[in-house]
Amino acid sequence: EVQLVESGGGLVQAGGSLRLSCAASGFIFDDYTIGWFRQAPGKEREGVLCINSIDGTTYSLPSVEGRFTISSDNAKNTVYLHMNNLKPEDTGVYYCAGVQGPESPGLDELLYHYWGQGTQVTVSS
Repeated sequence: EVQLVESGGGLVQAGGSLRLSCAASGFIFDDYTIGWFRQAPGKEREGVLCINSIDGTTYSLPSVEGRFTISSDNAKNTVYLHMNNLKPEDTGVYYCAGVQGPESPGLDELLYHYWGQGTQVTVSS
């Protein structure tokens, strides 16, 4: 059984930083894409960043470029979302999602098979 567990969310002031972790179990951690998605109150879920294990290809939501990065530690079966210069509009529940296979689905959430339970990120102004 595949499980994805997010951690690292919390309350931070605007301009601050957080690092979210997505720990995977039951997942083949050398042939995957892991993506981070977020959902703000009253809004649809949107893709933030994803990374493909084969070639390191990443896709990013334009509004987070230059502020958020994604990295992976295959030895720990963990993908990280590094968030800097956070803004109040970054507030939401952040989910990690995964799919096995060599090709990245980008930020199309319909193509991801496995989802975590989410972690809350709140950015105060």
